Amino acid sequence: MKKINSAIMIMFLLALISCQEVNKEESAQAIKRVGSITGIKSDKIEYYKKLHAKAWPGVLKKLKECNIRNYSIYLQKIENKHYLFSYFEYTGVDFDKDMKKMAADRITKRWWKETDPTQNPLPEAASKKQVWTNMEEVFHTN
Repeated sequence: MKKINSAIMIMFLLALISCQEVNKEESAQAIKRVGSITGIKSDKIEYYKKLHAKAWPGVLKKLKECNIRNYSIYLQKIENKHYLFSYFEYTGVDFDKDMKKMAADRITKRWWKETDPTQNPLPEAASKKQVWTNMEEVFHTN
């Protein structure tokens, strides 16, 4: 009897593990990866870094509420111009709705009033009165 119970327990655990692997794959498929780029004014780089070294808790909270995870920003100098590259993962179900929710947030608006003047939008974004230009994903691996 114990051998049968042990065998059933092992089969149950294997089935459970396999279901968890399927769920991981399904949730990974639901993630939207977003890469964006903008310029940054050379004389504002240190201020931008200082702001992000102590990002406001309300801004970080709103990012999570709007289903933004794994958010990173990188700095690179190319031909005497500085650029910021951002990457994040969106785990929600309505990207546009969550982005509108973030844009309506009082604290986030104040944060953007600090960060936007440090940046030099690329022409494509500037023509749309935006700061960041979304980039096309051409490769990804886990």
